[in-house]
Amino acid sequence: MLSKLAFRNVRRSAKDYLVYFLTMTFVTALMFAFNSLIFTEDIEEMFDIAGIMMALVGLATFFIVLIVAWLINYMVRFMLEKRSQEFGIYLLIGMKKKEIARLYIRENALLGAGAFLMGMALGVFLQQVIMAILYSMIQIKYDIHMEFNSACILLTVGCYAGCYILALFRSGRKFRKMNIRDLMDAQKKNEEIKESHEQLKKWFFPASLLFLLAFAIFIFFGGIRSVGQVLFFLVGLILVIYIFYIGLSSWLICYIRKKKNGIYRGQNLFLLRQFSSKLKVMSFTMGTLTSLFTVAFLGCTVAMMFSDYQNKLLETKFPFDVQIYSDDIEEDFKDELDVIEDEAKVLDVLPYYIYANVPEEFLGESVNIQEDLTESQEKADVSKERMERANQVNVWLSTHLKIFGDTYQNEDKSPNLKKIEKDSRDGSFYCRYDTYMRLSDYNHLRSMLGYKRVSLKEQEYLIHIKERIHSEVESMKDDITVEGDEGELRFAGYYTEPFSQDGHNGGDYVIVVPDSAVSSLTPYYAELAVDIEGEAPVGLGKKLDALVEPKDWEESEEINMSEDGEEDEDTDFAGHKGMGGNSCCGSDTIIVMSVSNMVRDNLIPEMKYILSTVIFPCFYIGLVFLCVALTVLSVHQLSDSAKYKFRYSVLKKLGMNKREISMVILKQLVGYYLCPVLLACVIGGSLSVFMSGKFIFYTGIHSAVIYYFGLTFLLFFGIYGLYFITTYISFRRNVEIDP
Repeated sequence: MLSKLAFRNVRRSAKDYLVYFLTMTFVTALMFAFNSLIFTEDIEEMFDIAGIMMALVGLATFFIVLIVAWLINYMVRFMLEKRSQEFGIYLLIGMKKKEIARLYIRENALLGAGAFLMGMALGVFLQQVIMAILYSMIQIKYDIHMEFNSACILLTVGCYAGCYILALFRSGRKFRKMNIRDLMDAQKKNEEIKESHEQLKKWFFPASLLFLLAFAIFIFFGGIRSVGQVLFFLVGLILVIYIFYIGLSSWLICYIRKKKNGIYRGQNLFLLRQFSSKLKVMSFTMGTLTSLFTVAFLGCTVAMMFSDYQNKLLETKFPFDVQIYSDDIEEDFKDELDVIEDEAKVLDVLPYYIYANVPEEFLGESVNIQEDLTESQEKADVSKERMERANQVNVWLSTHLKIFGDTYQNEDKSPNLKKIEKDSRDGSFYCRYDTYMRLSDYNHLRSMLGYKRVSLKEQEYLIHIKERIHSEVESMKDDITVEGDEGELRFAGYYTEPFSQDGHNGGDYVIVVPDSAVSSLTPYYAELAVDIEGEAPVGLGKKLDALVEPKDWEESEEINMSEDGEEDEDTDFAGHKGMGGNSCCGSDTIIVMSVSNMVRDNLIPEMKYILSTVIFPCFYIGLVFLCVALTVLSVHQLSDSAKYKFRYSVLKKLGMNKREISMVILKQLVGYYLCPVLLACVIGGSLSVFMSGKFIFYTGIHSAVIYYFGLTFLLFFGIYGLYFITTYISFRRNVEIDP
């Protein structure tokens, strides 16, 4: 009996909660599809860093479960309040509270189970789509195949069922405490509008707008420089969002009370009163929805930024097929070449040096130029001016690039040489000394990359520098002096093509001089560039990383031991051999890959996978948050359609025709839908533009500041349009007035 009644009630209320049902279906599908990324064995076998995807998708799932739990709890409580009179009647006719509670639980169980089963079916399809996209991103062929991982299914079931059980448990406790009168009056209490101190609260509206303006000025001009400022900004922003709706509802009420001519134009009185009363009742909910929309904007914007970087800049980071670094200038790279020749067909090879303008004895690990110039008579004989020129480019860049600000400046704006030297010893940004290359090696490398050869006169030099900082270094040529064997060299220009300048061919830059001028320079470190036919085989980079010279075994065992006696290999988080000795990575800060053995066709898929660990969770969060917020907006309107039907019938009796009533409905829904969305656009748009500007500045990517927010906006309003059209059609059908 109860089962039949529950099924009938679900069918009856389907039109009001169809949007909620479809959203839960879609959320379940997304949850299953993205959770499958955590348990994909193929990915785990391909990459040592597969755990990053597991961690970030798991973290995203945690936040999504919180929001889905809020949505389910909100909807279960909302449906209970809407049907409170019905349950009160059930009590009046003799049903027990336990029976009514079981009936309500069965109804929600049917609704939830139906959405879950449909979501799992859709999730299998979405899983294939997501896996195909991921494999395409990392340049690996994907064969479509169904994969049902028991752990993935259990995780999805656990998250979904846990949210429902918690919501039903809380509603059950509330229901047991209510009597017949409470149930009969519950809906009236929910609709009750209390107006008090509206003249005072209306000032919250302009105050919140001023605070939003102040926050915009703060992030764009003041900058966020500490964790404390970030927390202050976030807490203040959340408070302003909620205060905004309290102030807006009071401002509208006061405006209506003044009875100015504007409220009597067209249907303004009806629309404004409807809107103000809705805001009054739902101010907290509207604030929460605005927060969800804002997070959705930001999540999708971040995903768009890293996706754009992946498509435009990533391949330029690794221009050579194979490039190998060694801090030993006597390295002949014989073992590395043997491995490469065994794995691929070699087309061209170039072993070469990167030089420094210092005596060879100054290249030791423990040398401190500033101190040793005064302590050692032998070193004191070396020109102090030459020693200052040994790192003049490093000093200039450290004190002039915007990315460093005043980090390497003293209070009088002079260079802080001690700090620059300390950080260069640690390999933070630049090598200890300026990096040079001879022209013949430079042209050989350019030919390997398909660039035109360049020529220099005997007394000229050029600088190959990253395009990202080219616009900031125009005046550097006037502040530095480059000398050859026969005196000072003249500057011949900048070149900015991709040239592997994250530590291999210098950090950010390399100074190219004629071969005749190299005799006054000292080999700094050794490099090997290799051009191979076709694509490099999978695993070539790992084989190169595994090479260890026999003479280095004993030293390696001593060095690679941490203080607690455990092995601490000189590798990065992805297992690649790091650049020891004279290492540097340049001024890139967001995405940096500086390793000894660079194999282009191995590193690009790996870096794309790393970027996808950010792109997928951010897009996942943005999409779910957006759908949850739109669901609440839609369900609120559709569930109140019976009440609105009476109001629109009154308008018809007052003389409005069907077309005019349809326009009023459209205006009402547009105002209701746009209110939280527009505020989220202002807040999310400002933050997105700020983040985009910083991202473009730090990466050097060629994109407009508004580009990422624009893409997010189009995606956002595409989904928004689907929800709005569905709600509008359903609302019109529900309030349709008989002729």
